[in-house]
Amino acid sequence: MDLSIIQGRLDKLQNKSKGNGAYNKEERAKSFWKPAIGKSQIRVVPSQFDKSNPFKEMYFHYIANRTMLSLTNWGEKDPIVEFASQLRKTGEKENWSIAKQIEPKMRVFLPIIVRGEEAKGVRWFEFGKAIYQDLLSMAADEDIGDFTDIYEGRDFLVETVGPDVTGTKYNKTTLRPRTKQTSLSEDATQAKQWLSEQPDLMSFYKKHEYDEMKGILMNHLNPEQEATADEEDEVVTTPAPAPKTVYAEPAATKKKSSFDEDEFDALFSESKPTSKVEDDSDDDDDLPF
Repeated sequence: MDLSIIQGRLDKLQNKSKGNGAYNKEERAKSFWKPAIGKSQIRVVPSQFDKSNPFKEMYFHYIANRTMLSLTNWGEKDPIVEFASQLRKTGEKENWSIAKQIEPKMRVFLPIIVRGEEAKGVRWFEFGKAIYQDLLSMAADEDIGDFTDIYEGRDFLVETVGPDVTGTKYNKTTLRPRTKQTSLSEDATQAKQWLSEQPDLMSFYKKHEYDEMKGILMNHLNPEQEATADEEDEVVTTPAPAPKTVYAEPAATKKKSSFDEDEFDALFSESKPTSKVEDDSDDDDDLPF
């Protein structure tokens, strides 16, 4: 018996039972920051994983009561992206609506330190397209520039208001750079630690296999055939609104309610390998934090 193989298998099973990152909710909770209603102050930390760009764009599918990472995040073919592409090619309005629903939506992650909570170390701050554009514009503004500079960067004031102010069921968060330039930390040892000890973002999410995602999509398009999802298969990011149902329509309106297996396979047979994702997520910041 090859003990190295046995140990490898044991490690794999034990890691899965612990969550293997994606399922370890306790560890995940420590590694992400969600702004509370009110004001906070944060500092963006240069990314340990990409020193040239602290922003990490990731694309998620919100279907079948699941949140799944698109395989395009790994530069691989994604069956849901391919199917959405074929739906758009039909030129039918209802198919365009379904395609928009199932296509991956962009979320952006940024490594930060929360002032007053420095002992918690670097955490990931997740947000949508609007905040992302604001931060990129600030970085491009010569009067602000590289706010991640560890010697002459800038902190940000973060203000979050609740539903009573937004008039929706979601919070709204805005960021404003501090005028004064400051160092990341006055403690060089602490700053060095923040730059080298950051949680691995990708380790918190399960990577679904191509055929697995294809099956989930098929069940989603044919709800009556959908089985109950295994609890450990559910990957939770920040709470997201339930996908809009695009299948139920008034009797007077004709709209495709499902795809039978032949239709589903026919569209897939026409698809070509692709890893391109077009971001249609204009409403990304309607997602709650």
